[in-house]
Amino acid sequence: MPKIYGNEIRPGNIIEHDGGLWVAVRTSHVKPGKGGAFAQVELKNIRDGRKLNERFRSEDKVERVRLEQKDQQFLYESNGMLVFMDTETFEQVELPADILGDRRPFLQDGMTVQIEYYESEALSVTLPEKVVCTVAETEPVVKGQTAANSYKPAVLDNGVRITVPPFIGPGESIVVNTETLEYVERA
Repeated sequence: MPKIYGNEIRPGNIIEHDGGLWVAVRTSHVKPGKGGAFAQVELKNIRDGRKLNERFRSEDKVERVRLEQKDQQFLYESNGMLVFMDTETFEQVELPADILGDRRPFLQDGMTVQIEYYESEALSVTLPEKVVCTVAETEPVVKGQTAANSYKPAVLDNGVRITVPPFIGPGESIVVNTETLEYVERA
């Protein structure tokens, strides 16, 4: 694994620290009046979600970890476990359903997702940035309300609540951003 200096840590980098894998959430470089410069790094443990604030001097070396990314297809859910299949080797892997957090309702049968592996351990699942959903229910359009850039609440077919423009009605297919959980456009 490549070693990098403490001042080269950037948000999104995954490093090996204190016997675990940590992702850098936020970094800030500090140059105090007295003493050497250092990087103040907010770290989040990939496996259990613990957070840690750590100082790395510019001469400190840390192990930067490279994760292998594989495209895999979602097959089904069973007993709280999500089953994915490697589309090249047809090998199946089971991951806990809570690995997706609040994005779980957007996972659809047959959807291709990206799973990140460290050695042979699956660490995270990334959904496609945009998915198509159907609006299950929303409020009717109020005349004259279209002048301002206003949004109204809506419930999607997967149970997620978002806000949509006034012209969207029940039964319409829309594109939703899975990162921000926001309306993008009509499908």
